[in-house]
Amino acid sequence: MTSNDEQTDDAATLSGDRPSMRESASGWLHQIWARLGLGEQLSLREKLEVLLKEEAKVTGEFSPEELNMLGGLLRFGGSRVDEVMVPRTDIVAIEEMQSLGDLILLFEESGVSRIPIYHETLDDPRGMIHIKDLFRWVSAEVAGRALRAPTKQRSGEPEGALAGDALADGDAKDDAVQDATTQGEPAKPDLSRLDMSRPIAVLKLKKPVLYVPPSMPAMNLLVRMQATRIHMALVVDEYGGTDGLVTIEDLVEQIVGDIEDEHDEEEADLILEDPRLGLVASGRAPVEDLEERLGFKFLTAEEEAEIDTLGGLVFSIVGRVPARGELIRHSSGVEFEVLDADPRRVKRLKIHVPPTPPSDNGHAAG
Repeated sequence: MTSNDEQTDDAATLSGDRPSMRESASGWLHQIWARLGLGEQLSLREKLEVLLKEEAKVTGEFSPEELNMLGGLLRFGGSRVDEVMVPRTDIVAIEEMQSLGDLILLFEESGVSRIPIYHETLDDPRGMIHIKDLFRWVSAEVAGRALRAPTKQRSGEPEGALAGDALADGDAKDDAVQDATTQGEPAKPDLSRLDMSRPIAVLKLKKPVLYVPPSMPAMNLLVRMQATRIHMALVVDEYGGTDGLVTIEDLVEQIVGDIEDEHDEEEADLILEDPRLGLVASGRAPVEDLEERLGFKFLTAEEEAEIDTLGGLVFSIVGRVPARGELIRHSSGVEFEVLDADPRRVKRLKIHVPPTPPSDNGHAAG
């Protein structure tokens, strides 16, 4: 016979009084966190990243590249769109009434493959143009395929259909090609057919973009881009203003690191020693990079949450975008001379470091 105590033990086991598998795993993880001295101040993602690095040191299981990608993936899961976007001031875009020639020149100068188009200001976006679509359109224009289709009309075909539309239809292809040929021979490309002054708005090249809020998780945007096959998003604030831009490449680079192709130019140093001017920095240079270079802090803990770049630091000191030639003094004694600026942002700064070691004071002077 089975004793009452044994029955009680069995009942306790069945009722779940003993630790579950999840509870056991949780306890095991907490022991690892404690052994590594992580405690509760780190998130689970941060703890996993530390654990991966510690384990890799011992086992050599992962290469440095794999560790960087795994860490990037863990960090990406906690990122928001406004943390990975290109800020408004750095967006390459074009107004819809600018010319075809302006568009081609902008593609050549910027090296990007997609350009947003807008009406009057970036706060009224109209879509984007992909360089592949522009190239196809130009190819059709110079070959004469953008002319009207032949007058011979097939049953069910809308009157005045474009030859470009006919080319998409196998049955109408021969007629469309014949319309652009002479005596059956293919027409030679003729660049004189291109009117470089035509406004972008009439070219019918624009494609849709996504519109997302700054607080949207970056992972959600990546999934949405994959689902819609729209690889550019404009970040729009609660008032409808454009805050920034995100492409699918921006998102993937958060995981795998910078992706550079044969057309990407190596970015110049954002902070450098100029033989003539001394220490010079881009307005886009991170504040922390200059802090590391000079060995002290410019920002308080509260300011670090709001200010990322030297241009933003200078703006916070004077409360506006300073003009070229202005000398802005930080409370630490460091002075920022504005070498180049436009009405929207500071582009280039000369940094004057005081001869005596600056105080460790991140408070900005007014």
